[in-house]
Amino acid sequence: MDKIFKYFEEISKIPRGSGNEKAISDFLVMFARENNLEVIQDEVLNVIIKKPASSGYENAPGVILQGHMDMVCEKNKDKVHDFTKDPITLRYIDDMIYADNTTLGADNGIAIALAMAILTSDDVKHPSLEVLLTVDEESGMTGANALNPENISGRILINMDSEEEGTLLVSCAGGSRTTTTLKADWQEPENGQEAYTVAIRGLKGGHSGMEIDKGRGNSNKLLGRVLNGIYKEIPFQLSHLSGGSKTNAIPREADAVIFAKADKFEALLGIIKEWNNALKNESRFTDPEVTLALTKADSNGRALSTDCTEKAISLMMTIPNGIQTMSGSIKGLVESSSNLGVVATTDEGIVFDASIRSSVGSLKEYIKEQAYAAAKLAGADFNAHGEYPAWEYNPNSRIREVFQKIYREKYGKEAEIVAIHAGVECGLFGEKMKGLDMISFGPDMYDVHTPNEHVSISSIKRTYEYLAAVLEALDS
Repeated sequence: MDKIFKYFEEISKIPRGSGNEKAISDFLVMFARENNLEVIQDEVLNVIIKKPASSGYENAPGVILQGHMDMVCEKNKDKVHDFTKDPITLRYIDDMIYADNTTLGADNGIAIALAMAILTSDDVKHPSLEVLLTVDEESGMTGANALNPENISGRILINMDSEEEGTLLVSCAGGSRTTTTLKADWQEPENGQEAYTVAIRGLKGGHSGMEIDKGRGNSNKLLGRVLNGIYKEIPFQLSHLSGGSKTNAIPREADAVIFAKADKFEALLGIIKEWNNALKNESRFTDPEVTLALTKADSNGRALSTDCTEKAISLMMTIPNGIQTMSGSIKGLVESSSNLGVVATTDEGIVFDASIRSSVGSLKEYIKEQAYAAAKLAGADFNAHGEYPAWEYNPNSRIREVFQKIYREKYGKEAEIVAIHAGVECGLFGEKMKGLDMISFGPDMYDVHTPNEHVSISSIKRTYEYLAAVLEALDS
């Protein structure tokens, strides 16, 4: 079992942010060949590793163990780390594994390590295995989208991308990404103006599907409110907007550089103080460490026109964000949501990227139409992309019954059956391979997609034992 942690340490040395999976993909191909296992590396760098059935399991339906190679790359503002070159530093604290002020990559590196341990085990009995490890799950599921189903023969798929031990995922939301681009109208700042930075810090952030129900602040939306409040009292010109780095992470930090009259600095400080107090009061239970600050900034000498500034603020205010509807059939389940995950300034304009999720297709389309309407009113360009389907509940799932039975036998209690408001690749696999029997599970992970991400060591061990017992039960 120690092999799991050895493999995770090896994986953590390899940079593997979304779109940068060549090294980890090649590493897995080399691992397979070193262990005399059949391996396929497809054009987009997905890897499929195959292991024959154990003796007595030759006639059992084949099993696909599935996870993804890429990780979300987030770090604290003051952390020096290049995710394209630097390894992840692992810290072992009591029962937990942390990184060092960066995301850990347990999502979904633990799935890779579990699969590698199963593939190299001589003790676990199992049907024929296909370990399917995809690329780019976190930023568009392009690996799953590009998968050739002819390379897969298994009829049972066990996804290992869940984050809570004792829960079995049986359904998930579909989703879409939207990009709104406001064309820049650059000009020289008006005479007598100075540059100031308005910065939001201290928010918790989190996974935009799994933690959208926690009520945590979105730094981009909060910054929009603050800028709108300032503008009503002291008109200014925007020079720069930025916040967040991934559409599937609730943004924790955001900045705006504005040009305002030099003699308005004290008045600006007063407004910022009022907003700081208001945000702290609103967020005292969800984001108690939130802070809002105003500092003088170095100017790049350009500013957006008044009209463009007003439109940018309006988009920050009106692009849908947060929970939109709750499920009427599953208590406590978010049915549809939107997350304004990234705002960035380029020479061409300001870009607003959002992630929409819904288990109801018509509601997903409605939220997209709302975002499009906001873009249209502001005269901005709009593009919807990265569509992925929902994974619908299968009332006749054999693999779910086996997982429930084994959990009951091992732990003397019932596993929790859940549907989640997050996209997993099962929706795409179910669309590509009709009749696939699927389930998702995993160890306890915390603060995923944030620099505080950590995973339980004991839970990883139990997850491996649980998976081994399930595979051994699939003898017919």
